[in-house]
Amino acid sequence: MKSFSHIKAPPKKEIKSVVCLSGGLDSAVNLFAAHKMSEVVCAVTFNYGQKAAEKEIAASRALTAKLNIPHKVIDLPWFKDLGESSLTSNKQQIPIGDDVAIDDHKKSIVSAKAVWVPNRNGIFLNIAAGIAESLKAEIIVPGFNLEEASTFPDNSVGFMKSLDISFAFSTANKVRVHCYTVSLQKSEIVSAGKNLEVPFEMIWPCYFAKPKWCGECESCKRAKRAFSVNQVSVAHLFER
Repeated sequence: MKSFSHIKAPPKKEIKSVVCLSGGLDSAVNLFAAHKMSEVVCAVTFNYGQKAAEKEIAASRALTAKLNIPHKVIDLPWFKDLGESSLTSNKQQIPIGDDVAIDDHKKSIVSAKAVWVPNRNGIFLNIAAGIAESLKAEIIVPGFNLEEASTFPDNSVGFMKSLDISFAFSTANKVRVHCYTVSLQKSEIVSAGKNLEVPFEMIWPCYFAKPKWCGECESCKRAKRAFSVNQVSVAHLFER
């Protein structure tokens, strides 16, 4: 398993960062990594009308409170007008159960299209870059991973490099995108989270806002497998 032991951490106060925090597995681990590697001046959570918004915001608040990091929630209600993603529209059902096969690439592409929100990460990171510039932070930290990059291209290294080029023109301090998990599989992210002492019971990896993680959506299925590989006991947090 990969960890963050290979990363050479700069002196903590030399680098300032802004973290894009959804409260999910990837962003939570990046929050704790950024807290270790830099001075996190703000964590930003976006409420774009997603079905899990309430749970994501609550998880993000709990995680930032634990680390005593300033937290901001930004409302983007107009996202609901951008197509009909199953994450934001009641007209569409989020794929669950047999409609989600995380080891079947063709099925994964279909389920990815169902939860795709037009330019979501692009918009989020541009907003975060503006916040970073205003707070004199050099980097913004999203929660990306290698496992989903093949079906979600806005999770990839190529996407980050493209944004770096753009921000070199659009921000005075040339904000950069840095993700500690972009080259890691989900199981490796859980392993890294264990090393960083991330309180997994505080995160919200589910696409729904149920009392427990549903265990049936793509995000839950990937998280469930990653926890199982690392023998992390979270079965009580899943609905099924």
